[in-house]
Amino acid sequence: MHTSSNRTRDLALTATFAAFIAVLGLVPAFSPFGFPVPITLQSLGVMVVGAVLGPRRAAAAVLFFLLLVALGLPLLAGGRGGLGVFAGPSAGYLLGFPVAAAVIGALVYRRGAPYQLGHGLVATVIGGIIALYAIGVPVTAWRAGISLPAAMSGSALFLVGDLAKAVLAAVVAGAVHRADPRLLPSRAPVDTSAVPV
Repeated sequence: MHTSSNRTRDLALTATFAAFIAVLGLVPAFSPFGFPVPITLQSLGVMVVGAVLGPRRAAAAVLFFLLLVALGLPLLAGGRGGLGVFAGPSAGYLLGFPVAAAVIGALVYRRGAPYQLGHGLVATVIGGIIALYAIGVPVTAWRAGISLPAAMSGSALFLVGDLAKAVLAAVVAGAVHRADPRLLPSRAPVDTSAVPV
């Protein structure tokens, strides 16, 4: 019964946070200086999902969101959807979303409760910026037909905004974890009995 209850809760969290990412797609996207990858708020959603749900549930929520997009639902910023978006210049970022969420979740959950803002911010930067860019930038270069340095230079336009999103995501995750401390695993107490005095 307990396992069934946990599974139901996991499914509810997965669906809720997939919807959260979708809602952020209602904010219009824009492409600075004609760069082929638009700036959207949905990467903020991925960061929050990772920091709140942990690696397994966060990846599941993002994959569920991407499945709905692949099925044609216009859930991406600008009302985009369908398989075609996975062949465009943004494809690497989309495919990197579940990886970013999983990396953030793994780092946050590895530390466990209580949630610490500084650690949450570092985890969000590592997963939501470094890991995401590592996948997104090369695919942008490939799909847009531009050089890797040009893709890196263009992606630098996102950096300040993504750092601001990382800070906001870390703060939001902290508020969620304070409201529901059960989301984070308890940190095992350190055994000091074997330490010589």
